Amino acid sequence: MTEKGKNEAIDITPAPVMARGLRKKSVPAGLWTKCPSCQHVLFSKALKDNFSVCSKCHFHFIVGANDRIHQLLDEKSFTEMDAGLKSLDPLGFEGVKSYLEKLKQDKKKTGLIEACVTGQGKINGHDVAFGVTDSRFIMGSMGSVVGEKITRLIEHALENKLPLIIVAGSGGGARMYEGALSLMQMAKTSTALARYKKIARPFISVLTNPTMGGVMASFSSLGDVIIAEPGALIGFAGPRVIEQTIRQKLPANFQTSEFLIEHGLIDMVVDRFTLKSTLTMLLEYFRG
Repeated sequence: MTEKGKNEAIDITPAPVMARGLRKKSVPAGLWTKCPSCQHVLFSKALKDNFSVCSKCHFHFIVGANDRIHQLLDEKSFTEMDAGLKSLDPLGFEGVKSYLEKLKQDKKKTGLIEACVTGQGKINGHDVAFGVTDSRFIMGSMGSVVGEKITRLIEHALENKLPLIIVAGSGGGARMYEGALSLMQMAKTSTALARYKKIARPFISVLTNPTMGGVMASFSSLGDVIIAEPGALIGFAGPRVIEQTIRQKLPANFQTSEFLIEHGLIDMVVDRFTLKSTLTMLLEYFRG
């Protein structure tokens, strides 16, 4: 044996033995979900059965419009309105992705036509006009279609003298792809709410993570009762932008639900498990 051969390491690890006819099975994608707050790994089905709330740290995951409807409204009571309204591309917006490409991508990802679903349903037997924005669709931002659907929902509640509940999950604010047309929706929805308040029926606004920008600066902040989920990011400009502007460090919990209730900007912080019962209590109170 040569000197080189004497000094070479020899791998004596036995080769893996696989039973005849058996193949290594891979774990299906999406079977497990890691909590972004505590890093605990959760079984995805168990997470969904738990209202998409972490069983270890109580972190509230973002949920879509259809899940919100299922969680809050009585089974088979919801009738959707204006389901066929679709966004156009009035500015011919071009960027890394065009507006039309972005719309197509998010339609495929979410199964929704737009970032807002509206209609009429029941909450423990109480008839309500109900709307929800979905942050998975262009961050739940408010363009012409979202503003129009919210406005039509308010007008439906006005005409039928129904309580109004809107669940906001809109981290995108006004939709930049539509320019000034999206900013106009802030005034349109707010004006519709001013007319609605004349019939003395309640508007309950539910703020979820995240609710920011033009949505927070218009209809979402105008509720007779404003409820927020725990830990939700709520505000106009984001904390990073504010820090860069004022050149000061912000409090650790700045713009969270807990910070806002301490400073009187919202009325309640309610977890997802008790949200439906809380809404029922408020509807019964206002009915009386």
